[in-house]
Amino acid sequence: MAPLRLISSMATRALLGDLLSEYRLAAAQSVQAQAAGGVDVAKRIADGEIFDVVVLAREALDKLISQGHLLPGSCMDLMRSGIAVATRKSAAPLDISSEESVKQAVLSAAALSYSTGPSGVYLEGLFARWGILESVRSRLTIPPPGIPVATLIASGKVELGFQQLSELMAVPGIQVLGSLPLAIQMMTTFSGGICARSASPGTARSLLVYLASAPTQIVKRRHGMEAA
Repeated sequence: MAPLRLISSMATRALLGDLLSEYRLAAAQSVQAQAAGGVDVAKRIADGEIFDVVVLAREALDKLISQGHLLPGSCMDLMRSGIAVATRKSAAPLDISSEESVKQAVLSAAALSYSTGPSGVYLEGLFARWGILESVRSRLTIPPPGIPVATLIASGKVELGFQQLSELMAVPGIQVLGSLPLAIQMMTTFSGGICARSASPGTARSLLVYLASAPTQIVKRRHGMEAA
């Protein structure tokens, strides 16, 4: 069988790497996987680059469906992920147990960062709701799509970073303080869809069914996510 081509956002790259290794053995189906910033992935699909499966935040997939780039009715919710907070490994631990403590940590940081993805959009709105967005904007570094916030923290360019937990886990040089408190947490649902130009939509659907299946939940939890 011809290999399937899959592209995903960076938030799910490590998780999909593990799941696809298992799938290749179980289904005897080769899968060629790529990952990039979510904005770039959506643009590549919209520009006509040929893939069989795309895994992105659900909102991005819905937009691609409306534009005719994915097969209608092909999307499956695969996993959910929350926003976590991290600092350099050598930094003193911060209290992020409440909404107010997170706000104070943001106000105290000399430099902070969040991504261009769904978590970044949410955090900008949260900072605006708190009335501090303009006061911290000059201290914000927003990396280009595909550049992890964790690398900015580890290099010392920023003191405080926010990103999907899956993208912060196991990165050397940083410490993950934990997830945002429930009062201000935002869960992102990552879904998979079949590209309209796929030559193997049936095989692509079989892959999505596997990625959404119950046996994958253990691997999802290991990567800081939960089943959708």
